[in-house]
Amino acid sequence: MSALQELGTTLEHARARYIQQNPKSKALHAEASNSLPGGNTRAVLHADPFPLYIKSGHGYQVTSEDSTTYTDFTGEFTAALYGHSSPVIQKTITTVLTTIGLNLSGTTRAEQSLASAICARFNVSKVRFTNSGTEANLQALAAARRFTKKRKVVVFGGAYHGSVLGFAGGKPAANNVDLDDWIVAKYNDVDGATRAIQDEGVAAVLLEAMQGAGGCVVFIMDEVMTSRLCAHGLASIRGVTPDLKTFGKWLGGGITFGAFGGREDMMAAYDPSQPGSLPHSGTFNNNTLAMHAGYAGLTEIYTPSVASEFTALGTEFLGRLNEASRDSILCFTGLGTVMTAHFPVNGEKDIRDGGDVEERSELKELFWLEMLENGFWVARRGFIALILGTPRRELDRFVDAVEAFIRRYEAFLRTTVG
Repeated sequence: MSALQELGTTLEHARARYIQQNPKSKALHAEASNSLPGGNTRAVLHADPFPLYIKSGHGYQVTSEDSTTYTDFTGEFTAALYGHSSPVIQKTITTVLTTIGLNLSGTTRAEQSLASAICARFNVSKVRFTNSGTEANLQALAAARRFTKKRKVVVFGGAYHGSVLGFAGGKPAANNVDLDDWIVAKYNDVDGATRAIQDEGVAAVLLEAMQGAGGCVVFIMDEVMTSRLCAHGLASIRGVTPDLKTFGKWLGGGITFGAFGGREDMMAAYDPSQPGSLPHSGTFNNNTLAMHAGYAGLTEIYTPSVASEFTALGTEFLGRLNEASRDSILCFTGLGTVMTAHFPVNGEKDIRDGGDVEERSELKELFWLEMLENGFWVARRGFIALILGTPRRELDRFVDAVEAFIRRYEAFLRTTVG
């Protein structure tokens, strides 16, 4: 039997164990498929033959409907920074429910407090709130288009700026907005990006902060995920000054949230006291839960010093993972507490553009299944976002699990597998 055939057999056995260990999840998925296309409402959570169903979460752990408890390394794709039962967030939400109320149909003091905290923390002059990072990016683009009186936007292949702003495979997704207005450049291709930016119709450059580029048009930095990666957002240590920034995920304290902000002259486009301003409403833009939970999280839990310490811990952890995998094709990319496991067919370690790297999908799936068996809830695609307060022993245990995976499947983790 060839190594590839053996890998296929090994993966089939791992899938069979997964099915056997999670009968309730299997049944729930079948039931959900009767009312939800594909059985879910978030494509990123899809997994074959069925996704794991999560029943509850506490602290840094989640428990499945099949009564298995996992250390949560998915971290709700960076949104669950505070974990699943932060006493500060719980107290804040309880106070809102019992003494303040929901959906007050008016501006509130909490709205001003959170806006002021975000402006000070992330170096933006003015900010407005939305319900998600997707909405924040859409509104920031509208501001840039108003300011420049142009429409085209330079983005980068593989980027994800929201549910209707995806560019996997180097092209706009079929359900993107404004399909004809995107110029998709390659990551880390300075010459190509420069040429794209020089197009006369370009209004803005939109990029995720973990990837670097620049330009002479409106620069929008998507810090929805990366604003947690240091005390004042990733832009503060990248040596760049975006015209506009977008935020979301963790900044809502676990409640749905988005925000965009930046230069005062650009944000003035949304000043409703001025004639001809851009309309921007949203029933839940300033909902009391997100305003209060977001403020409590930002000022009481994830202070600048805590952010710096947590990022340092993540950097150390990432280094240990890459040291453990140095003699295999497995590698981990990322920054601080956010990272992804890769299995490049040719063993590349310095991955500068994920779109250029062919990965061994069977190994990525096997890794996910094996980490589940070791008690770690990792995203199916290999994405990891650490939760604040995860014990160091769990980080150690994950490194041990990765080392054991490499030893067990050494034959499959070489650049030549025949």
